[in-house]
Amino acid sequence: MNSIPKKILFSFIIFISVFITFCFTNCSNDIYSTNPKYKLTFSTDTLAFDTVFTTIGSATSKIMIYNRNNVALNISNLGIAGGGNSSFKINVDGSLNANNQFKNIEILANDSMYIFVSVTVDPTNSNSPVFIQDSLVFQTNGNYQNVKLLAFGQNIIKLKGQKITDNTSFSGNIPYLIYDSLVVQQNKTLTLEPGCRLYFHNNANLIVYGNLNAIGTAEKPITFRGDRLDKIKFSTPFPYNNVAGQWDGVYLLGNNGNHIFRYVNMNSGYVGIYLSNNDRNTIPTLEITNCRIQNFYFYGLVVQNGNVQVTNSEISNSSSYCVYLSGGKHSFIQSTIANYFDNSSVQPVSRDGKPAVMIMNLNRVSAMESVFINCVISGSEDNEFSLATRYPEQYNGIFDHCYIKKPDSLALPQFTNIRWSEKNDTVFKSINYDLIKNTSFDFTPDSVSPARGLADPKVASQYPIDLNGNSRLTDGAPDAGAYEWKPTK
Repeated sequence: MNSIPKKILFSFIIFISVFITFCFTNCSNDIYSTNPKYKLTFSTDTLAFDTVFTTIGSATSKIMIYNRNNVALNISNLGIAGGGNSSFKINVDGSLNANNQFKNIEILANDSMYIFVSVTVDPTNSNSPVFIQDSLVFQTNGNYQNVKLLAFGQNIIKLKGQKITDNTSFSGNIPYLIYDSLVVQQNKTLTLEPGCRLYFHNNANLIVYGNLNAIGTAEKPITFRGDRLDKIKFSTPFPYNNVAGQWDGVYLLGNNGNHIFRYVNMNSGYVGIYLSNNDRNTIPTLEITNCRIQNFYFYGLVVQNGNVQVTNSEISNSSSYCVYLSGGKHSFIQSTIANYFDNSSVQPVSRDGKPAVMIMNLNRVSAMESVFINCVISGSEDNEFSLATRYPEQYNGIFDHCYIKKPDSLALPQFTNIRWSEKNDTVFKSINYDLIKNTSFDFTPDSVSPARGLADPKVASQYPIDLNGNSRLTDGAPDAGAYEWKPTK
């Protein structure tokens, strides 16, 4: 047998040596170090959840675990300190464990992993939020590390497809969570007491064929909002509650209903208040006093064949009309209607030229009458006020001591003491919602606002306290709108 040539044998030996060295070098990362100097790092030292409704559960949050070392590590124990009795639950590498405990989790050199955390709170006997805390604990090479877990739990009364068939009151003690719909039957009255909070699940609504009395106070306002209490996890997290379309709306559909909204804050649904009446022989009534109706995907207030009285209130920011009126008598006193919906970095939706206020006088609706006194009507469009009527000079209306954004003034007898907009007007303190610049809408008059000192003092004296709780009468020159300017301290 011929022997292998030395040259070939030598080359083979060199190849084997290089191969072994390569394998040793690249596979050495899979050899887990037991040196206690190597530790884990985390994306946060505290994971805090927003308020969680009892039994409902939270949105899931995540923690990033990093091994920033050049050696692989074995996490010998990983779990929640409270074990299976904890309100928190974890998902590790796609796996769940009833006791919230995991062993021997491998994490390679310079690698990372996710741990997903959720929380569910059992009902308590307390009406106030309950503080909940636990820890996510890691044991690696004898090192004990932890991430704090924090949440607030809130008892809730859950209603799904509920019908109000008798006169009923909702208290302000515990919030109400509404799924699908809450319906008030004809000739029945739902009363919301001061401090009452209604949270609506996605697409849920309140439909009233009878009467609705939502009577809050300055100290205990009533709340209508969506049920998402957490934040959207973009590069800069922001509350779901600041995004329109989180729930449906409030529909007042009875032909002879009488509805009262006092000190009510409602926001971020599809429609704020939608009053619709198809019977020309009966006229429902609606009172809106000291309210904020903000950030709705379609409309803030719609009144079709109804009598509405709005005082000392803000109706703002909708992708369509903030206020739509068609049929009935309408009175707006000392109120602000402002539409800058498209001035938001969160929901930059085009309004397509729709004005903040649309008054539609059609033959098929009941006789109309509109009164606007000491009001501000403004927005991001060139024209924020439209009176659509066949004979505008005969329209039954009074518009007095108001600021109205409209490129061309209306030379009609119904309009007196009106400050029509000018190109460089600065009306409000802030007309933007921008996460990066940390700005939010503020419809208090700017120091140079044309709304300052514009109001009729006699009318303003009937409503001496503005929507922020400030006196209108201090300087003797009350401002138009729901808010009085105050000097910055």
